[in-house]
Amino acid sequence: MAAHSASHIIPVIMCGGAGTRLWPASRETMPKQFIQLLGQESTFQATLRRVSDPAVFGKPVIIAGNDVRFIVAEQLQQLDMQAEIILEPCRRDSAAAVAVAAETVARRDPRGIAFVLAADHVVADPESFVAACTRASAGAAKGYIMTLGITPTAPSTAYGYIRPGRAIEGTECTEVARFVEKPDLSTAKGYVAEGYLWNSGNFMFLAKTMVGELESYVPEILGAARSALDTASRDLDFVRLDEKAFGKAPKTSIDYAVMEKTSKAGVVPVDCGWSDVGTWGALWEVCKRDPSGNVVTGHASLVNTRDSLVHSEDMLTGVVGLDNVVVVATKDAVLVTSRERSGEVKDLVAQLKANQAPEVEAHLRVHRPWGWYERIEIGPRFQVKRIMVKPGARLSLQKHMHRAEHWVVVRGTAEVTVDERCWLMQENEAAYLPLGSVHRLANPGRIALEIIEVQVGSYTGEDDIIRIEDVYGRSM
Repeated sequence: MAAHSASHIIPVIMCGGAGTRLWPASRETMPKQFIQLLGQESTFQATLRRVSDPAVFGKPVIIAGNDVRFIVAEQLQQLDMQAEIILEPCRRDSAAAVAVAAETVARRDPRGIAFVLAADHVVADPESFVAACTRASAGAAKGYIMTLGITPTAPSTAYGYIRPGRAIEGTECTEVARFVEKPDLSTAKGYVAEGYLWNSGNFMFLAKTMVGELESYVPEILGAARSALDTASRDLDFVRLDEKAFGKAPKTSIDYAVMEKTSKAGVVPVDCGWSDVGTWGALWEVCKRDPSGNVVTGHASLVNTRDSLVHSEDMLTGVVGLDNVVVVATKDAVLVTSRERSGEVKDLVAQLKANQAPEVEAHLRVHRPWGWYERIEIGPRFQVKRIMVKPGARLSLQKHMHRAEHWVVVRGTAEVTVDERCWLMQENEAAYLPLGSVHRLANPGRIALEIIEVQVGSYTGEDDIIRIEDVYGRSM
């Protein structure tokens, strides 16, 4: 087989997953890959930066859910980067997403190498990571489905393991002799002693190789992916997979569908300071700690507390006399757990979801393509919100059947439309929007517009919006 240039590597970034073990900071509408857990950028943005060298990587493909599409687009824009964004209409696990990725890259470049990676992993040494990608591409070019095998830093029960096998001729890669599930601690110690690697879940392959393996082992998944792409629609900057076609794909992971069956699995070892940051305890592990072993972000004060993580958003959080704990405080929820058992937050979220707790789905601040809104207060027949509109952005032209609204500008300039009238409002000016009136709010200025909105009526839910016109293509 002819040698491939590393420039054929097409990053495919998977943005699925809710990150429930990092609740309450991570929620359905703003999962962990999009929040700033480490520094000023999200892990999604850090992932994009790692695969941005044009000498090594091509234009990325991003696979995401419909609900986060505008977050993806905004965070790309913040980096001044472009990508093809493919929207999954429903969650079908990783096998269907990889099938879409492989088929997409194969259609773009029959000789293309796809590199499927998660949007929520942390890499402390990006240079070593990229060097490993280049080495892995040599194995992929020979027809192997390569994975990055992480050199273990300690026996861990949190990851699956890979036993390297025979060397792949002419490369620095080896075949995979065996994939193993997450072990108990004693078994993990044995694996580390025997030279096993952690399975990072990042895969690199010739697109046509993965298409062939999917055809062999799960043709129904490949067929659904192809059909969903064939009948996909273009919506602004997004490619929407056809829901009916994509929904026919069986729900299963790429590990079960292909990787545990294929004879073409390969691995390249890498030591790059990798973590999947799956729990608050894992986040503590990768963060810089103070002399007492604490990781503190936000407005917090600690006394006689050691080896703990305290994450406080918008409120003062005090912790006294506790060791090895996690305390996370947001505007509407507080989590307290031991660091060791922080993985059980997933069970707590499942319980909250069963009880229909709204705090599972969304933060008080809800992001929209035009900016965000944040609930300040809600009661019988009223709701108060703070709304921010980005420069040049506008809300949909809409009306409500059950509420009237009052707007007060507190920052910037507002362009207000109410029925046939349109006018500008400055700070400290107000407008009244009668029930049933057709209205719109826009920001014609160069700074963010902020208003306070008071809703009064028999019902103030978000589904009491009848959209008449919308520049973002949301359903009417």
